[in-house]
Amino acid sequence: MSSGAGNKPSAESVKTLLPGSTIGILGGGQLGRMMANAGSAMGYRFIALDPTPDAPCGQVSEQIIAAYDDREAARELAKRSDVITYEFENVDAEVAAMLMAESYVPQGSELLYTTQHRLREKQAIEAAGVRVAPYSEIRSVDELREAVGRFGTPCVLKTAMGGYDGKGQWVIRSEGEIVEAYETLSRAGVQLVLEQFIRFDKELSVIAARSPQGEIKAFPPAENIHVDNILHLSIVPARIGEDVQREAERLAMRIAEGLGVVGLIAVELFVTADGELFVNELAPRPHNSGHYTMEACRTSQFEQHVRAVCNLPLGDTALMSPVVMVNVLGQHVEPLLALMARQDESAERLNVAPKVHLYGKKEAVFKRKMGHVNVLAPTTDAALEWIQETNIWKV
Repeated sequence: MSSGAGNKPSAESVKTLLPGSTIGILGGGQLGRMMANAGSAMGYRFIALDPTPDAPCGQVSEQIIAAYDDREAARELAKRSDVITYEFENVDAEVAAMLMAESYVPQGSELLYTTQHRLREKQAIEAAGVRVAPYSEIRSVDELREAVGRFGTPCVLKTAMGGYDGKGQWVIRSEGEIVEAYETLSRAGVQLVLEQFIRFDKELSVIAARSPQGEIKAFPPAENIHVDNILHLSIVPARIGEDVQREAERLAMRIAEGLGVVGLIAVELFVTADGELFVNELAPRPHNSGHYTMEACRTSQFEQHVRAVCNLPLGDTALMSPVVMVNVLGQHVEPLLALMARQDESAERLNVAPKVHLYGKKEAVFKRKMGHVNVLAPTTDAALEWIQETNIWKV
């Protein structure tokens, strides 16, 4: 599969789909669930393709239970949908290309092809005129040793495909780790890329949306804090200067325009101590760090995605309240449910409003994302204080 022309609908074939239309989703996880909830409120119908029976999205929409590479199931999804979107980027490329030919997929397959592969993604970001951390393709231990010599340690070796939440990567902290890091990650049989370690002050993300007619809007940047390579907190407004905020939004919109995005693109960035911005990764879909928009913005990221793929005017992205989004992992579910069943004196005292979102996953597995809480507050400090006082996230 190539990333050439023909992967996006032409101007003549762009459709405006009004409520009452059916939106098909490749993937039936929590992102699909929240998309279906937002779109159903607008009057759209949804059907998801996912191999897991009673998947999170399948609980609030119709579901076709089949593997993602099942071409006949994908054809069934196409037959029952007016438009098709996806909730995660590791969609089978051949199925995506087939759907492009046989149904209406305004996001196209080109963006999937680009963002499924770290090297292609970095090249596309650079082509849009935006900086990424210095990197090098790695095809042997000798190449890795040479690149580590250039970048210095620490540096980060990653698989070009398939990594998420810290998987598929190795932080090389000394030359003694080079051989083990290469042998461990090369077992996956995919290309490797080494990235220079950016000594960042903060991690940010910006969710931008673009419609087929070229309208682009960005949500306010979120300041993200990770624990064990899993997103823990998204703090909005981010604790950065206005100039950095504006530049982060500008870069996200520039990438959305340069890559011809339809729908959402999540742009993850590093901010150095002197305010320089480097793009780390992209995700062409709703994103965990954008969940704060569900209550804190005039338009949620999920409604915005529906608006974009259906070619409606994009919604207002203004922030209505300071907010901290905190992820709920498997080990947090029981204490959160216990808190929900009693009077929350900390919330009353701090004047915060915790909004709980649980995804309907059957088994609360340790470190598995089970939900999130959006803590609306007079200040982000008050929200962070509530999170600290609950003791839930110390588990």
